[in-house]
Amino acid sequence: MGKKNKKSAEHKDRVAAKQSKKTAQKEKKSKAKGRDADSDAEDADLDAILAQYAEEQAKFLKVTEVVSEPPVPRSSATVLASPSNRNELLLFGGEYYDGTHAKFFNNLFIYNLDRDEWKEVTSPNTPLPRSGHAWCRGGNTGGVYLFGGEFSSPKQGTFYHYNDFWHLDPATREWSRLETKGKGPPARSGHRMTYYKNYIILFGGFQDTSQQTKYLQDLWIYDCQKYSWFNPTLSLASQKPDPRSSFSLLPHETGAVLYGGYSRVKAAAGGGGGKQAKGQPQRMALRPMVHQDTWFLRITPAAADAPMSVGPTVRWERRKKPANTPNPARAGSTMAYHKGRGIMFGGVHDVELTEEGIDSEFFDTLFAWNTDRNRFFPLSLRRPRAPGKKQQANQAMKSRNRGKADEEELLKNLKALEAKGVFADNDDDVDEAMQLNTPKVDESVEPAKPAVVRFEMPHRRFNAQLAVQEDTLFIFGGTFEKGDREFTFDDMYSIDLVKMDGVKEIFFREPENWGLMDEEDSDEDMDEDDEEEEDGMDEDEEDDTMSLDTSSPAPTEVTVPSVTQEMEQLEVEEQDAGSDDSRPLPRPFESLREFFNRTSEEWQKYLIETMKHKADSAEKTVKELRKAAFDMAEEKWWDSREEITALEDEQEAAGIGEVVSMADRAENMGGAGRRR
Repeated sequence: MGKKNKKSAEHKDRVAAKQSKKTAQKEKKSKAKGRDADSDAEDADLDAILAQYAEEQAKFLKVTEVVSEPPVPRSSATVLASPSNRNELLLFGGEYYDGTHAKFFNNLFIYNLDRDEWKEVTSPNTPLPRSGHAWCRGGNTGGVYLFGGEFSSPKQGTFYHYNDFWHLDPATREWSRLETKGKGPPARSGHRMTYYKNYIILFGGFQDTSQQTKYLQDLWIYDCQKYSWFNPTLSLASQKPDPRSSFSLLPHETGAVLYGGYSRVKAAAGGGGGKQAKGQPQRMALRPMVHQDTWFLRITPAAADAPMSVGPTVRWERRKKPANTPNPARAGSTMAYHKGRGIMFGGVHDVELTEEGIDSEFFDTLFAWNTDRNRFFPLSLRRPRAPGKKQQANQAMKSRNRGKADEEELLKNLKALEAKGVFADNDDDVDEAMQLNTPKVDESVEPAKPAVVRFEMPHRRFNAQLAVQEDTLFIFGGTFEKGDREFTFDDMYSIDLVKMDGVKEIFFREPENWGLMDEEDSDEDMDEDDEEEEDGMDEDEEDDTMSLDTSSPAPTEVTVPSVTQEMEQLEVEEQDAGSDDSRPLPRPFESLREFFNRTSEEWQKYLIETMKHKADSAEKTVKELRKAAFDMAEEKWWDSREEITALEDEQEAAGIGEVVSMADRAENMGGAGRRR
């Protein structure tokens, strides 16, 4: 690529004024259509949306729970073993993103292990909808404590982070918001919480600012007896973990233990091996980093007679890298606490092939992390052993002996009946006597449906929700990616951590669009066709290789205008539309491929609406429609390069190497960073 030209101040001012004008026109057009706060507008009023949720929540007069179906698919929810009932699991919150809109939840679900039954709880005091929050049991004080999380507009154009603190009584299902004394933790998502004696420990997480994601490394401790937060002051010489989110934080007899996590750090862009030109400023970019370090948090409780303002004394202690760590390093591998060890499942490893693409590898492996020995151990399922020849012979002998004993018992009963003369009196009495010695079968009771048990781990995924109750691990949901598509799992499994005798399926519903897993291959073929067409490939060869879905039947052949004619007609209509052009625009640092992947659906809708107003337009096949949409997106991307380049120069001058877009944060973060 050629070196970017320096832009004059006048040029930058002109571009900024043009962008402001477009934004004002977009707002004017949005108001003219009468969009409300909960519409798809990027500038949705989150305060109004949350106020509406609160108003709906207040209509519940008391806590109620009803038997329900399993929860609908969701990610970034929280699952916890009930501290008051060893037969229950608790599930709260989460979000579901269908590719265009995000929906957040605030319903509390209770799963009864013995009855295999779900109940949905409604309450007037339930926290507002959220995802990415954290909760933990209250240790010596009981109950469950919840803090923070995030909420967004339907199109995720704007985000909101919570800083509220809640307590849940698992027995009564009652929520209560805690108004703490003094200052508490700032709003955040992706943090973790655990307990130690009568303390609640909170660390890390992230905040979405107006331009990028800020990762946190602050430590907060809540005293459940003094009802106040403490932010321990550490000396400048003392060590502490780097900023991160999505790490594991487990309880320990000395306080807590921390492992791993995910963040993005500043690094030199490029990495092609060439030397930097002398006198040229080095371009910085945010690169993903998967942490593999271990830290112990030692807590010394405050003296009993200490003033209310005095909190516990803490010290971070860095340990060596754990032995036998999962290889390669992976993000989104969640962990649950079980008897002095952490049980870890899944995860994703990202390899940035180019600046425009990320190759992701997902995992379905299960590990146990011994926190005292700081060592990982793989956990494998144990298949039942097939009986050997000697064992089979013994079982056959026992079966024959049982059959012979039953026959002898029957003959003995018959002789006893003959001796009493029962046969001579009444044959019906014989039948009645025989029935007394024959076990009855209750035909009215249907046999219980056997649970599905498999000897392979659940499908590869990351950010699955884990909980351990009575030596049993429960795995709920998670996310998988295939190319540019994201699939939210809608399932739940259990594994006996002592026997390891298979994976029991609690429920499974196929994720939405799961049948389109192979469509990514077709998209890659389409990209190759685009390149070949630029080199002069004719339409017949293009039709043989480009398809939206390789498994679908060939589309009906129809006569359509050429792509060139179609583009010329659209250009005329665009000029007629003038300044009211609402088509999507590229974003700073966004490649053509990323721009088309993000806006493909919008371009296709735009084409369909345009074709409706043409009297002589013929129906397009799916591949022709998608190809025309790509041509339009490509033209828009190149037409906007001058303005976008100017914005990139401004952001680089301000020290921003890469903008983490609020509207499309998940895509820019790549596989490991999505739904942290």
